[in-house]
Amino acid sequence: MLPKIEKILYATGLGPAAPYVFRYALSLAQQYDATIIAVHGMEPLPTFAQSLVELHISHEQAEELHRQARQKAKERLQERIERLCGSETCLDLRGQNRVSAIHIVEGQPSQVVLQVAAESGADLIVMGSHRHTVIGEALLGTTTHKVLHGTDRPVLVVRIPEGYREQGF
Repeated sequence: MLPKIEKILYATGLGPAAPYVFRYALSLAQQYDATIIAVHGMEPLPTFAQSLVELHISHEQAEELHRQARQKAKERLQERIERLCGSETCLDLRGQNRVSAIHIVEGQPSQVVLQVAAESGADLIVMGSHRHTVIGEALLGTTTHKVLHGTDRPVLVVRIPEGYREQGF
């Protein structure tokens, strides 16, 4: 039996190659008449940095700044997706309705992707990857590597060309 793809999780770090990777998720969504769930994991401020911030402003002010940062990231992702959908889906009758949800979650990006994939029942994860050295991956690990080894869902890893930048993003 052929696999059924109804929900595609598009994981993004909001970098300059985000549109490049999104086009793969969008293409698959069009082919399978699926929806896209976009997710961005915001790494929390380390404890040491948090304590330095709170030396100068109150805990409540720091929380408010964090809330504003999450909102700004969500707006930025929404704007990028809308712009991409507007330019890339002119032949798609469902157009911008392909993106059913956008999640901006504080946490380690790989864990956020795995959590949202499980909670949403995503059938496929689409994410980008830059070229990494073997030593760099062994010491630091990558979000993509951690997602690949932490899920039982299929993952499409889109190789981002060296130095790729999208104008206007």
